[in-house]
Amino acid sequence: MHAWHLTHGAASDVGLVRRVNEDRYHADPSAGLFIVCDGMGGHRAGEIASSRTVEIMPHHMAEAETDRSLPLIGASRPEFSPATNRLASAVRLANHRVHQEAARRTDYAGMGTTVVAVQLTGAVLSIAHVGDSRLYLIRDGAVQLLTVDHSLVQEQVQSGLLAAADMARVPHRHVLTRAVGVHPLVDVALGEMAVLPGDILLLCSDGLTAGVSADVILRVTQESADPQAMADRLIALSNAAGGTDNATVIVALVTQRSTSLWTRIYTQLGSPPA
Repeated sequence: MHAWHLTHGAASDVGLVRRVNEDRYHADPSAGLFIVCDGMGGHRAGEIASSRTVEIMPHHMAEAETDRSLPLIGASRPEFSPATNRLASAVRLANHRVHQEAARRTDYAGMGTTVVAVQLTGAVLSIAHVGDSRLYLIRDGAVQLLTVDHSLVQEQVQSGLLAAADMARVPHRHVLTRAVGVHPLVDVALGEMAVLPGDILLLCSDGLTAGVSADVILRVTQESADPQAMADRLIALSNAAGGTDNATVIVALVTQRSTSLWTRIYTQLGSPPA
């Protein structure tokens, strides 16, 4: 038998223009959980919103793993698996708590954050997304964007009011239509997909994609077999393109490993072999 395994690399950088890095990320390959957040709003409030989110979400997921009766935050969507609904629950909980904190402190008013999160359960990848941080899949020599930005320019492109080629040049390109913490409730975009051995998952903030195209992302992932080297190279390219924003990237490589009979028995018993 085979077990799914994730090897990852991650990097975050303030860039060349901003004074504070408001991006935050969480990477836990043992839980199959990866999160990238890009904070926004107020003096240092953006980093508070993103920091809170990458603390709250993993805690909620771990708590649910221990207590299977833990209620979901928000309604369950029957078209998705329990794992995906739990990931959505974690985003909604983060939204609630960030919004509450912003309401209690005037210096945090209006703070929020994007979030893109994935969790691998067996061969199924759960995806949760709010804002304009992105998830890419690199498979069989091609790159595919798996999320749709929740931004004003994206809505204008979808309605035919703006050409996709002009998205990077319009002055309102950073205006979001959804963010975690801004409103009492948040609409979380969800997805699921089956992974394959050799898949590369790339989560990033918009600071990366502002200067690094999908084609360049693909090229970098083909130049090295080391996810950390990929992440470091992408951040370097983002700064070389101007570094106008904080940039964060997580690169996760999906593989399979053989598991022996004894390993499976000890895993089921909850005790490691001597």
